[in-house]
Amino acid sequence: MNNFIYHNPTRIIFGKGMESETGAQAALLGKKVLLHYGGGSIKKNGVYDKVTASLKEAGVSFVEMGGVQPNPRLSLVREGIALSKKEGIDMILAVGGGSVIDSAKAIASGVLSGGDIWEYFTDATKVIERALPIGVVLTIPAAGSESSSSCVITNEDGWYKRGCGSAAFIPRFAVINPETNFTLPPFQTACGCVDIMAHLMERYFTKVENVDLSDRLIEAGLRTMLNFAPRAIRNPLDYDVRAEINWTGTLAHNNLLDRGRIGDWGSHQIEHELSAIYDIAHGAGLAVVFPAWMRYAYKNHKSRFVQFAVRVMDVDLSFDNQDRIIEEGIRRLESFFQSLGLATRLSQLDIGDDRLREMADKCRSAGNVLKLTPDDVYEIYKLAL
Repeated sequence: MNNFIYHNPTRIIFGKGMESETGAQAALLGKKVLLHYGGGSIKKNGVYDKVTASLKEAGVSFVEMGGVQPNPRLSLVREGIALSKKEGIDMILAVGGGSVIDSAKAIASGVLSGGDIWEYFTDATKVIERALPIGVVLTIPAAGSESSSSCVITNEDGWYKRGCGSAAFIPRFAVINPETNFTLPPFQTACGCVDIMAHLMERYFTKVENVDLSDRLIEAGLRTMLNFAPRAIRNPLDYDVRAEINWTGTLAHNNLLDRGRIGDWGSHQIEHELSAIYDIAHGAGLAVVFPAWMRYAYKNHKSRFVQFAVRVMDVDLSFDNQDRIIEEGIRRLESFFQSLGLATRLSQLDIGDDRLREMADKCRSAGNVLKLTPDDVYEIYKLAL
């Protein structure tokens, strides 16, 4: 196990009707809020009314900015920065899922950072040290951005999707009411569940030894998702099922489970190029990329992939060799994604081979199990076809 420091200051307010706490939490951080959200679903499901009523009751004024799209756009972030400066905003309140939260994080940091915010996503020498306080009302469990230090934004100029990390990105509070998930379409539920699993698996596949406690915690998270993701699709109004998924999603990406180990994150970088160019849902892309990456990378650390197959996917060790155990584990994972109604091949998403090389060359280098080169990424895309 490697040395580590762990600190996560996000106050989690979890449970039924907890949106009513939003105003009181926001009032501790500022008097004027940028209320940031997506395409309007929060107005249809009642979340908007509850949140705004709570803000008014607490005496917090707010300026609205909707329009966040999946794979949140840099152009809207720049608009939000300008609006926040003009209005004298004290904090950013994100009401939505990971895309809204990431957009809010970029705006919050852009208000206080010098220069253009995109520079911090492309130049590793630039570090975001300050941001306006960020609060969250989570409506889609998936990205884990409600208590993470990461942020991912898409630049429409060239369609580059890039991530950035900073302690300043960690929200001060996150309100999580699983009831807000009841109206999510099955596809969005499935994509969110795969995103959560991918966050767990990126941490799981490591070459760092003697990390059995976090191994077991990650395995528990994965098995929780294997159990509850199908149930959420079959019974979308089951609060207890939604609660398990929400809490797993938060724990999967609040940096607790990667302490003392080095995750891989190659699959995320590969998928970022897919969703940047083809604008597919992140979870949908991960359902295609992760099995392909596993098939390409497993020979670099067979024991870890055997452990995954046996402990997570219940593959019997009586298989006659490690390769067969691993392949069966991958097959079962792929079959699970398919059972959620998701594609597991690029061709099923109507993505051909014409831009594979372009995406491979644009892909940021990553990997712990296997340090990826552009040629490696290209071969993984071909496996995913």
